[in-house]
Amino acid sequence: MPTKVAIVGVTGYAGGELARLLLRHPGVTLVAVVARSRRGTLLRDVQANLHDAPASLAIGAGVGDAEVIFTALPAGEAAKAAPGWLGEGRRVIDIGSDFRLKDPRAYETWYGYTHPAPELLGESVYGMTEFARDRSRAARVIANPGCYPTAALLALGPAVKHGLIGDDVIVDAKSGVSGAGHNVDEAYLYGTIDGSVRMYGVPRHRHTPEIAQGLCDLGAPPPRLTFAPHLVPMTRGLIATCYAPLRDGVTAAQVAEAYARTYADEPFVRVTRSFPATKATLGSNWCLVHATVDETSRRLVAVGVLDNLVKGAAGSAIQNMNAALGLPERLGLEALPLWP
Repeated sequence: MPTKVAIVGVTGYAGGELARLLLRHPGVTLVAVVARSRRGTLLRDVQANLHDAPASLAIGAGVGDAEVIFTALPAGEAAKAAPGWLGEGRRVIDIGSDFRLKDPRAYETWYGYTHPAPELLGESVYGMTEFARDRSRAARVIANPGCYPTAALLALGPAVKHGLIGDDVIVDAKSGVSGAGHNVDEAYLYGTIDGSVRMYGVPRHRHTPEIAQGLCDLGAPPPRLTFAPHLVPMTRGLIATCYAPLRDGVTAAQVAEAYARTYADEPFVRVTRSFPATKATLGSNWCLVHATVDETSRRLVAVGVLDNLVKGAAGSAIQNMNAALGLPERLGLEALPLWP
């Protein structure tokens, strides 16, 4: 029998992308879509691209008999509802930030609120599927990684796991405006962003502690991390260009071997022969990675590109669900990128 799933926060970009993918997933049935607004309205009338959604699927207030609940909510909201759902025997996969950081004090520092369910942080699994699929199978709560951390950690992961780099890490990243969600602030208006690139969130971007924690989880010592995100005038797409010093004696051949070996059997990470373009991932769950060595500076330069709404959000959440349920990880995510 297909697993029954619900989406809480379906009217946002990430929630809508979840619906798009889950409606075509052969292993699940989308039984409920939840949002604070537009209740009683058919999903097909709220998300313009989902005009083929069932006429019976309307936005409501409850998750019905869903066995797995996907949450795509503002910071702090999923953690308020999760204990009740877990008490009913359901699983929670949170696309938001509520379960990503293990230290509850970090939420006060980086998000400005006291975590509503700190007791769940210890058991939640940080769902970078490529590095956590075994732990995901028994997880009640899966914390879906952020879009920037996904690209950065997949770009740096092999170098960290094989002990090839030092602790001074720079992540220079650029993302399309859909990563900000339905934001109507002047900074995201067409007339403001068109033909312009700007840095933001330095040095206090909320993904900074997540990237640092992820590097430590992969075996790195606490890094000296500089994370510099930029907003670029496109709808989808994200690139993380990462720099780190090579340890003494590490060669370009060792770097190439580490990346090839780490991702040889991964269904959604491809090591490319040249620097990849963000558009080569458009609409797909792929992350393309390229690593090279600057021999002059003895520095690793590693790049990860992805679609911030798919591999950076909804697609990786479904990949996590597939791993947790023992389904083939590619199920429901087979679509190749759009081009041009």
